[in-house]
Amino acid sequence: MSETSADVIVVGAGCAGLKAAQEVHESGLSVIVLEADDRVGGRLKRREVGGRVADLGGQWVGSRHTVLRDQAKALGIETYQQYASGKTVLELLGKLTAFSGDTPKMPLLGLLELARLQARWDKDMSTVPADAPWSAPRAAEWDAQTLETWIARNLHTASGRAFARLVPRGAWAVEASQVSYLWFLDALRSGEGLAHLMAVKDGILDAKFKGGMHQIAEGTARLLGERVVLGAPVRTIVQDEVGVRVVTDKGDFAARRVIVAIPPGPAARIQYAPHLPAARDGLGQRVAMGAVIKVVVVYATPFWRAAGFTGQVATDNDVVGIVMEDATDDGAALLAFIEGPRALEMSAAGPEVRRDRVIASLVRFFGPAAANPIGYADNDWTRETWTHGYVGTMGPGVMTRYGHALREPCGRIHWASTETSTEWAGYIEGALRSGLRAAKEVVQAHNR
Repeated sequence: MSETSADVIVVGAGCAGLKAAQEVHESGLSVIVLEADDRVGGRLKRREVGGRVADLGGQWVGSRHTVLRDQAKALGIETYQQYASGKTVLELLGKLTAFSGDTPKMPLLGLLELARLQARWDKDMSTVPADAPWSAPRAAEWDAQTLETWIARNLHTASGRAFARLVPRGAWAVEASQVSYLWFLDALRSGEGLAHLMAVKDGILDAKFKGGMHQIAEGTARLLGERVVLGAPVRTIVQDEVGVRVVTDKGDFAARRVIVAIPPGPAARIQYAPHLPAARDGLGQRVAMGAVIKVVVVYATPFWRAAGFTGQVATDNDVVGIVMEDATDDGAALLAFIEGPRALEMSAAGPEVRRDRVIASLVRFFGPAAANPIGYADNDWTRETWTHGYVGTMGPGVMTRYGHALREPCGRIHWASTETSTEWAGYIEGALRSGLRAAKEVVQAHNR
């Protein structure tokens, strides 16, 4: 590509950046996408494992992910339903059980508390404004405590507390002790509540894409063609009253405006001139990425189905926290997620130790047939050079002090990423929606 100037520059070729660029281009403005990596996709990633194509990043499409489904339809990508027939494995407080249906096997008092917990979270999150969670009536109180503190104060059964701690770990790969209760409520609200986040059929785990989620990014990038520049990490963004200059390892690029479409933490590693406002700078320093390693273990057949299992596991006492299944015409696999502190531990341990530990866990959950995979791969997202992790999260005090800077343009710099979405934050749906919003901002600014 020879062009080094455009109306708009987009930094990052993940789903947020690519969708923003697509919208800018279709509005009639010129656009260049600068991507640090040698591939598009950001938190989507493709690899062939055991003779089948696997998603080592984002994978599921929820039943209400309308923008994602529309994008897939436009690209000719079809969905298939997540398998959910049989028994689900749950391990809490050292007890391993299997159950059918939606009600886990827990002590009666724990189940009663779980029902009250869901009602309480639904009530609290309903008071959090989508576009300004820091203005909720109890924002100061809720942002001053961690979710763990809230759990300890408000839940009274050991099983209820253990189950509540699984929620942030499974959804955002972070411990309850690391996020504020206000941030948690806002994240829960943006995903339409606990019931929807936990559901498979008609929930957040409703379906997957034939051929893989990574096709969303690859297909959108094809529409943009040579406007996407790979291997061009952005080092500095300079703005003045006329436009912006973006300094990369492939030279300088100029535009009227720029959309930075990467998570707040990685975005803070770019140098800005003049310096960003204090609130935006402080935000970037404090939005931590959840730690996760995604594992794909391929088998000759989906043996767990024959044994009456869904292939789903949730546990608070294993190297993996969540297991899901993925079986299609091109083979069968179990997908495992190593999360939070376990991810940091296993990242340091190395790939061979991880493999042994994960296979041993699958044998414990599903029996000796799990000991004989025909393919194995994992992706340590904590070691991704440009992404650094799973999804950005906020600890106590961050939302009320710095949250207003999350989407607020800084002069000619606009922000996109799933973390900035008011709906489905943390999911590909949120990334696409953030791209739409940011594109609308720059188009409107250009036309003024």
